[in-house]
Amino acid sequence: MCGIAGLLAPDGELGDVDAVRRMTDALAHRGPDGDGLYSDGPCVLGHRRLSIIDLSTAASQPMANEDGSVVITVNGEIYNHLELRKDLEARGHRFRSHTDIEVIAHLWEEYGGRTPAMLRVMFSLSVWDKKKRELLLARDRYGEKSIYWTFGSHGLAWASEITGLLELPHVGREIDMAALDSYLALQYVPHPQTIFTDIHKLPPGHMIVVKPGARPVVRPYVTVDHSPKYAGIDEVEAMREVRRLVEDAVQVRLMSDVPLGAFLSGGIDSSIVVACMARATSKPVKTFSIGIGDTTELPFARMVAERYQTDHHEEHVRPDTVALLPAVVRSYGEPFADPSAVPTRVLSEMTRKHVTVALSGDAGDEAFGGYKRYIWARVAHAVQRLPQLAQSGVASLLEHVPGGPARWLREYGSHLRADEATRYLRFISHFSAAEKTSIYTPALRERFARDATAERFAGILSRSHAPDALGRLFELDVRTYLPDDILVKVDIASMQHSLEVRAPFVDHHVMELAAGLPTSLKIKGVTGKVLLKRAFADLVPEPIIKRAKRGFSLPLAKWFSKDLYGFARETLLSQAARERGLFVPKAIDGLLDRHKKGEDHGDRIWNLLVLELWYREVFDRRRSRPAVPAAAVAR
Repeated sequence: MCGIAGLLAPDGELGDVDAVRRMTDALAHRGPDGDGLYSDGPCVLGHRRLSIIDLSTAASQPMANEDGSVVITVNGEIYNHLELRKDLEARGHRFRSHTDIEVIAHLWEEYGGRTPAMLRVMFSLSVWDKKKRELLLARDRYGEKSIYWTFGSHGLAWASEITGLLELPHVGREIDMAALDSYLALQYVPHPQTIFTDIHKLPPGHMIVVKPGARPVVRPYVTVDHSPKYAGIDEVEAMREVRRLVEDAVQVRLMSDVPLGAFLSGGIDSSIVVACMARATSKPVKTFSIGIGDTTELPFARMVAERYQTDHHEEHVRPDTVALLPAVVRSYGEPFADPSAVPTRVLSEMTRKHVTVALSGDAGDEAFGGYKRYIWARVAHAVQRLPQLAQSGVASLLEHVPGGPARWLREYGSHLRADEATRYLRFISHFSAAEKTSIYTPALRERFARDATAERFAGILSRSHAPDALGRLFELDVRTYLPDDILVKVDIASMQHSLEVRAPFVDHHVMELAAGLPTSLKIKGVTGKVLLKRAFADLVPEPIIKRAKRGFSLPLAKWFSKDLYGFARETLLSQAARERGLFVPKAIDGLLDRHKKGEDHGDRIWNLLVLELWYREVFDRRRSRPAVPAAAVAR
């Protein structure tokens, strides 16, 4: 795991080495074990190293092939590198290190643009071909690692984090207001957008192949398939195959020349990962857990730790932990309001004191149907099969459930007969289009009258090859929520502390199997993740198998009505916030007041709070920074 950055200047110009050095310096937390730069005419590659496999200097990056004609920088791990190396050596290629990433340089020689699809990996990478004068940028299939890029008169620049690109004075700081509108709905900015008009995310499973001076064209190198490939499989065979592939995904992620452990939440997914690790290794697994607020999952995590005699470590998150929020906001480079980013950062900091690599249970919910919203979607589908009069009765009943905490149930009822995308957004969005309208200033209200997020979701659902409505929702989450929220959250939070996190459930063999399995095997009645639970029932304590899912988040409803109410009010109604011209202060005041009186608007307040802090910690600071001398820009 590392940090990469680079520049490809226009044809005939030299790449700015000093600019790339500034970018890699901004990524130092991603790679404290070394740094490197490579320059060849218009192309400059930069790298920060976190040593994981082959700790020698022979594994340093940027790295070249035998004759120096292909040079690479990689952020990630290649889990099938030994098989690939064996094939390449048989073809006459010579290796100078034992690191996994060296195979990429030789694969490019042999297979060119087919290289990314051959990798069993998490990665973002760049490849410079000196002979062809051609650059490859690519991102892994499901988006575990990110790559951000910008293009203009200066050429093409890229980095592992937005903060790297913000070191370049010629990169514009104009805010993409459509991206901000999406952020308010989703708590993240969806790819390929970022909050900045001039900066873009490379989508998962996509690549750019470009020559100096040419405009980059983003294209897919692989297609995530959710067609019913295993429609006829019986449950026993499906359980056997899930068990085999998950165990194998854990096994290959144990390769490491540095200490390794696991996040253990007490949920089914991380418990399965720890169980598989314990069975595959002779030494006790190091496990790490976080307790949040008054209600905690730590007792369930301890069940697994005790069963497998792990070397277990715990820490608690309390209201004063929110003092970390400015630093958390800065680290993402753009507004990112998943509240679990805070405990994930605390967990990563604790974990890094003991190990350099940790396995996680991320993506188990998207792959095997674990979210409660899938059950509520199923309920909506059942209601829609009722006669119109009965549908109206159920909707009316839900819309009139009394009490502040039941607000979400009333909203669910009001959207019960809406189209799939609009209804599903109510499960995952912080602000609906109507709710954004209620707080926007008149200018923004007019500009964003359409619900662009619902339209985008509807497009993804309509293009899905999944055979049923729930399968299409699984695919929607795999294409949106998983890469743009879950995986980005973990990557940024962990790498702030130079910790590599590997997610076995994101292994493309596991994900492709899960995508092709019948929904009826994953969800039965109102119970999710049935197949996964049955496949590993003998390895996970029964109370964890039977317990309801709990999210890894903060008790925002309580905190914003008590401990953090004053902080939120002072921040959101400050003079600085008012002068941004985004929201009507009276509407924000009303939102805070209704929350104080018992309605739960914790997620919305958090969303607005993160946005205002992002303005202060990133946008305002970058805008006020002294300009780089003109001579440096011209170089």
